[in-house]
Amino acid sequence: MQVDTVRISLPLKKEFVTSRGSARVKTNFLTILNNRYSGEASSSVAYGPTADEIGADLQRGIELLGKEKQIDIETLENIGGFDIHPVVRSALSAMVLNYLSGESGKYPWEVLEIGGPVGVKSSITVSIGKDPAKVIEAVQQSPYPIVKVKLGTDKDPEVIAMIGDISDKTIRVDANGAWSCERAEEMIFHLARAGITVIEQPTDASSIKDWPNLKGKNEKVVLLMDEGLSTVEDYQAHREYVDGINIKMEKSGGIIEALKIARQARVDGKKVMLGCMVESSVGIAQSIYMSSMADYHDLDGPQLLETDIASGIKYDRESIEVDCEIIGGPKLRREIVERFIEE
Repeated sequence: MQVDTVRISLPLKKEFVTSRGSARVKTNFLTILNNRYSGEASSSVAYGPTADEIGADLQRGIELLGKEKQIDIETLENIGGFDIHPVVRSALSAMVLNYLSGESGKYPWEVLEIGGPVGVKSSITVSIGKDPAKVIEAVQQSPYPIVKVKLGTDKDPEVIAMIGDISDKTIRVDANGAWSCERAEEMIFHLARAGITVIEQPTDASSIKDWPNLKGKNEKVVLLMDEGLSTVEDYQAHREYVDGINIKMEKSGGIIEALKIARQARVDGKKVMLGCMVESSVGIAQSIYMSSMADYHDLDGPQLLETDIASGIKYDRESIEVDCEIIGGPKLRREIVERFIEE
């Protein structure tokens, strides 16, 4: 078993800005097993980890993986117990799952015995902006019918006041925990009046217990937990206060823990969103594999890049399809990868 790592710098089409961080170029890591099966470690623009931290944990993770007697479905469970950052566990998990798919001739979701991706519709993100008029213009001019708008500045009331006039798109918002409870209650009221009911992380994680009080009588409002959600235990600790969750592979440490969270949330009648970091289709693949478990998909990471680095997952505006040759995972476009390698 040979595992290689490649550090890459991926240019974005435009600066990606949230209330907690921004990026014009994204530094990610590829993990490649036997020169064929790949995974991707992509950190959060806001929360890290740093590239050096990812690199160190990748080496530790590869050492631990090398101690496995054989690579099989149990290996995916074992990776979940590696004492390394979840971003790195996710990359190793994707790589191993793609290996199991390729070596067995089964689709990755068949390896996991879950439903395949059908009719996946993703939102596209409009970054936070200081000029409300430009934010609204970006939403209006977007060719995508489902748009997620980043909020979290003192200009939010102006954005919300104008956004209600847009009737030809489904709009969701994400405050990335930037609002106080008082501010969130006010913003949620105005968003609901504008017909926007799917709202991610209105406050930081420490105030989630107050979320049921923020909605008032707006029963159609869906408040989704993102920050603070990494494990099924995190979900269980907060489930009575939230309407749904946003699961990201890089926070859950890969698809095995992500599936545990999604299954429990569905049993509880909660909404499930699958989200992503700024990453290529290599990194997004695990979320596509389990897309049948979600109500909402926010998987636009590859669309934010100037150039994707792999084939096998196709985007047609909001629609995401997998190629019939996705067995073994996305195929690296090596001539493109070489352009972005950091020495």
